[in-house]
Amino acid sequence: MKIMIAGLGSIGRRHLRNLLALGERDILLYRSRRSTLPDDELADFPVETKLEAALAQHPEAVIISNPTALHLDVAIPAARAGCHLMLEKPVAESLEHVPELEAAVRASWARVLVGYHFRYHPGLLQLRELMATGEIGRPLSVRAQWGEYLPGWHPWEDYRQGYSARVDLGGGVVLTLSHPLDYLRWLFGEVAALWAFTGKNSDLELQVEDTAEIGMRFASGVLGSLHLDYNQRPPSHWLEATGSQGMLRWDNLSGETRVFQSEKGAWQVFPPPTGFERNDLFLAEMRHFLQVARGEVEPICSLDDGIHALRLASAVYDSQKQGKLIFL
Repeated sequence: MKIMIAGLGSIGRRHLRNLLALGERDILLYRSRRSTLPDDELADFPVETKLEAALAQHPEAVIISNPTALHLDVAIPAARAGCHLMLEKPVAESLEHVPELEAAVRASWARVLVGYHFRYHPGLLQLRELMATGEIGRPLSVRAQWGEYLPGWHPWEDYRQGYSARVDLGGGVVLTLSHPLDYLRWLFGEVAALWAFTGKNSDLELQVEDTAEIGMRFASGVLGSLHLDYNQRPPSHWLEATGSQGMLRWDNLSGETRVFQSEKGAWQVFPPPTGFERNDLFLAEMRHFLQVARGEVEPICSLDDGIHALRLASAVYDSQKQGKLIFL
């Protein structure tokens, strides 16, 4: 299977390395050559700088890992060409051209996986199973937090030039750290309404918001809150759910999931698998995408799932702008 990677920044290169680890060798690179990373590891692969020329080589699958605002510039033509897509999150910077992508996918029967890789996290999978088996009774509320210091993400480059910090490339903490918008819906169901405050609260030199506080009411009645920021040192990423008979807590730093059952009066700890590391999530995602592209399985995170997460992000911006509760 010929696979094209569109965008060779840090995430595109991670996907390249994982494809190689999984035994794939027929790989085409479509790139602008504006990456700040050295090109040594790319030297053995054919490169195209024009999309038409790249698609003319008939890749069967395309991995879209360029900046958010450029996703659909590749995804729509690739879908029209019949390529199966692994589309990095979020789907786009806005909902404006998403219907064109949906139409292209329907017309060509392209299969699409959206890159919300936390769906593969063993701790969150464990938490989902514990909720499904009623370990904490009826879920009542959930809190999640993800804070990281943006200049520390890619020390080799000027954080002000990265897509996460730029309006024109689809940055901002709400879109860039949108994983919880996906996994909270995956765990607790559809969001019925939300309110949000966002702002540039730090001294970082950014064109975008660096902090967001989001409140959610799920269709099930569960109440939720989510905090996102580009400022936190040390980083913190966790989820805590309260139920009628106990609590669940997942921590990304340790990888652990903990459950407290009221009748037992003690915490039970589920550690991550021995040797677990962050790249295991991306490797599992890539392995799954290859199966999706071959028609062997349905996508764990579909295009519809990705669009739902983008609608939530859009609602966050609408709530901040309009100063009111947004119903979904």
